[in-house]
Amino acid sequence: MPEVEYRQSRFSAPAGSTDILLIRHGESAPARPDQPFQLVDGQGDPELAPAGREHAERVAERLADVQLDAIYVTTLQRTAQTAAPLAARLGLTPLVESDLREVHLGDWEGGLFRQKVAQNDPVIQQMHTEQRWDVIPGAESTEALTTRVHGAIERLTAAHPDQRIAVFTHGGVIGQVMAIATGSRPLAFLGANNGSISQIVVTGGRWIVRRFNDSAHIDDGLTKTASALS
Repeated sequence: MPEVEYRQSRFSAPAGSTDILLIRHGESAPARPDQPFQLVDGQGDPELAPAGREHAERVAERLADVQLDAIYVTTLQRTAQTAAPLAARLGLTPLVESDLREVHLGDWEGGLFRQKVAQNDPVIQQMHTEQRWDVIPGAESTEALTTRVHGAIERLTAAHPDQRIAVFTHGGVIGQVMAIATGSRPLAFLGANNGSISQIVVTGGRWIVRRFNDSAHIDDGLTKTASALS
């Protein structure tokens, strides 16, 4: 009798699951103390920097041949601007999922958060130590962020069984999705690069991580430093 062999099999998305590509927006305009970002619903809304528009084009090139059933953006313009080249190539009109907007940074919106990070402010140190956003005055709690992000992903999953979708979103949100999926510390996955692609497959309440911070289309070689939030 021939010897029976069991080869390792490649991953196959379960029936009824949703394949979600989470794409962080391209680099946005720099923060300047004398020119705070305009706010949308209390959150900073910078446009893409020139480098960010290049990130958007590279994302479009990377995903141009990928079968996508829908594209989603948030209420903040940097996600819509990043999605635009890919949407034009695929002939898809982006839909808006407001609950995947960036973490609300309270009193540090408008660009102040970036300044505090650059200065290694004691509150930033405390934020990482305690793994909480709301040590920043007025900022969103981890519990509130988890609730809205979880709800948004579940809604998208219910709307797109057996489909693949691209969601153009933010670094804090991608980090929270990964934390939910893996059960990690809340801020363990902060630092996804601008223009990077992360991926989860959602099925029957399971969130399966397929990739995080895939930046092959953006960077030449391995990135040594995390990308700043917001």
